[in-house]
Amino acid sequence: MSDMPLAQMKEYMGSSPKPADFDEYWKRALEQLDRQPLDYELVRADFQSPLAECFHLYFTGVGGARVHAKFVRPTGSSAAQPGPGLAMFHGYTCDSGEWFDKVNYAAHGFTVLALDCRGQAGPSLDTVTVQGTTVRGHIIRGIDDPDPDKLYYRNVFLDTVQTVRILMSMDTVDANRIGVHGASQGGALATACAALEPRVRIAVPVYPFLSDYKRAFEVSPTTSAYEELVYYFRFFDPNHQREDEIFNKLGYIDIQNLTDRIQADVLWVTALSDIICPPSTQFAAYNKIKSTKELLIYHEYGHEYLPYLGDKTLSKLMTL
Repeated sequence: MSDMPLAQMKEYMGSSPKPADFDEYWKRALEQLDRQPLDYELVRADFQSPLAECFHLYFTGVGGARVHAKFVRPTGSSAAQPGPGLAMFHGYTCDSGEWFDKVNYAAHGFTVLALDCRGQAGPSLDTVTVQGTTVRGHIIRGIDDPDPDKLYYRNVFLDTVQTVRILMSMDTVDANRIGVHGASQGGALATACAALEPRVRIAVPVYPFLSDYKRAFEVSPTTSAYEELVYYFRFFDPNHQREDEIFNKLGYIDIQNLTDRIQADVLWVTALSDIICPPSTQFAAYNKIKSTKELLIYHEYGHEYLPYLGDKTLSKLMTL
């Protein structure tokens, strides 16, 4: 089942608004990031592998936040000359996960940096003070602040770009061979990163979150990852007097409004029975991509393990 017929989704361009000053908003954000140093600290991890060196990496993100990522670099012959770099992004409320999958990529010559999102399950700090409530969840963090620069995901999107820029600065990385990958929230972050950092060459987003908020709210608001929007309206705008204002503001952090900037080669993965991130919201973003792209559809699957996707992802990234 899907929330729209597949043929209709392939033509769907989204129903959520794009703020009039959207381009200026992200121009200003990237200018702030350009002033951010690429300095970082490495702390050797307790976990090590004969195939790779493993470190905790810390950098200072916009707003002064101390941001953590897992850093894994190949050893032996794979490290003899600069190779591809891979930025990995995790799902909502989770963290960067085990070392195991990063070591697998390092064994194939990749230098890997796996970001921990601010204020979620990893050690990255969320230091930005905002006015208003969060009720529950990060989508609405900053929604009541008069300054749209206080939206939580603005800074997380910028962290993804800083992650890639740090990767590109490393001796083990060929700056012309950068990939990004993630699922759900991680898929959204991979998408945003590729849009905001045009030097990303390959992106593999898997059933991405944070797209077409108004459509997500209309389709399955109480069973999806977007349920925090329901709580917000219930508690603070039960008559929806501010609905247009809220969805317009969310447009700043809506990945469907960014995807036309992507220059990377994209492998986009969607599962048609996904009730967590409705497929139509994903197509709203995918259909705006103008670069080379491939759509991989899992017809009878939802927001879950997708068979052989790991193989397909690695095969795609190995073309870097």
